[in-house]
Amino acid sequence: MSAGGAGPTLVLVIAVGVLVATGVILLLERSLSRILLGVILLGNGVNLLILLGGRSGAAPVVGTAPTGELSDALPQAMVLTAVVITFGLTAFLLAVAYRSWYLSGDDEVQDDLEDRQIVRLAERNEVSTADLGGEGPDNDPEQVDPGPALRRLRRRRDQR
Repeated sequence: MSAGGAGPTLVLVIAVGVLVATGVILLLERSLSRILLGVILLGNGVNLLILLGGRSGAAPVVGTAPTGELSDALPQAMVLTAVVITFGLTAFLLAVAYRSWYLSGDDEVQDDLEDRQIVRLAERNEVSTADLGGEGPDNDPEQVDPGPALRRLRRRRDQR
């Protein structure tokens, strides 16, 4: 904050812009590890933006300073809540990225088969048929292929 308490400095505003812009760019990537970094940067940028929206001043403890000189406690409480939410989302995305890497050996988000079909039908200007299910586990292309993970486990077993 600035020395007079009038508002945020230009450096903090630029830091918010850089954090949010970098976070959004990373969120648009196909790699789950980059998406994870984007969520972290975006969360930090938004937390800093929330803090900049509050009034600066003394610690918001009653009796330590006159009431007009206390900082606003609401943005601080909101940032604390946002930090916890960002941490939970980060832990979830980290688990998803690890599971994706474990199953496929890669953390890249693949195109969905139904999305490809919709694009093909849209190019031909046709209407898609509904997925009625009932294919069974062997014939359903939407099921995860455990092949790479099983091959990795077999390699480890064979090396012993």
